[in-house]
Amino acid sequence: MSELPPEARLWNLIRGASGTKAFGIAADLGVADALAAGPRSVAELADESGADPDTLQRILRALASDGVFAEEKPGVFRNTEASELLRSDDTGSWREFAHLFGEVCYPAVGALDARSTEVPFIRACGTDFWSWLAARPEERSNFDKAMEGGRSERADRLAALEWRADETVVDIGGGTGALLRDLLERRPELRGVVFDLPEADRTEAAVGDRLTFVSGSFFERLPEGDAYVLSRILHDWDDEPAAAILRVVRAAAPGEARLLVLDSVVPPGNEPSGAKWLDILMLVLQRGRERTESQWRALLGSAGFGVDEIEDGLIQATCR
Repeated sequence: MSELPPEARLWNLIRGASGTKAFGIAADLGVADALAAGPRSVAELADESGADPDTLQRILRALASDGVFAEEKPGVFRNTEASELLRSDDTGSWREFAHLFGEVCYPAVGALDARSTEVPFIRACGTDFWSWLAARPEERSNFDKAMEGGRSERADRLAALEWRADETVVDIGGGTGALLRDLLERRPELRGVVFDLPEADRTEAAVGDRLTFVSGSFFERLPEGDAYVLSRILHDWDDEPAAAILRVVRAAAPGEARLLVLDSVVPPGNEPSGAKWLDILMLVLQRGRERTESQWRALLGSAGFGVDEIEDGLIQATCR
């Protein structure tokens, strides 16, 4: 852990909410796209985006102090390597994440109360997270795109595993199908089924009849397959609903089927870990959670799976 003065540690936490909001505003205004061709004045940026010039200048100045944008001279800003990731043509989904954290999740974080077990998102927004998304197609689309962030690395990780020819891989809660499409491009001997709610975005292209989409709830039923992928799904849920999902998987799975969970494994001790902060977001949205190794083993075991290998980002299990 890097050495910082105690006051600096506390200040970094105090300013965190302001940074999240500023980050989300800059992403939503498309500032990184507007600066793609080079430095521009705040006056121009504000005129194009409809923002107040003084407010925008102060937001960009604050972000520039942390290396997101840079002020070339007073009132003139340019992109940095960090802000380039916010461009709409970047494949990393940072723009979508910035909106998700800075706009959608922001009110719910403010509703977090350690004295209450009420779901903060419901307290702030009047309904549960998934119902809120279902009623807002644009937000659901943004969420699905945000969840695609890092999919190339996840697809590489899955593709590196041993596979038999003609195995059918079921991506549970697979959204647009992007992760499974990437896997099938790397492993053309496989077939895929993307299973998600009817309102999920779909991109039925590039792999022909080797990829199909099935609509439904993973709390009710799942299609049969040789391997089941849960990518960033189980961390959305507390242990009881997560176990319910896993029991549905186990009921659908043939005896030799594999389960591949792409989720964080929270490390022990006090070392910095993004998973420890992501755990707070999961708590806020619907009392989901990131899990330690022992928690993963207990959860999977309770639903009839045995853990074969476990590492941060990939847990491999089989039916018992």
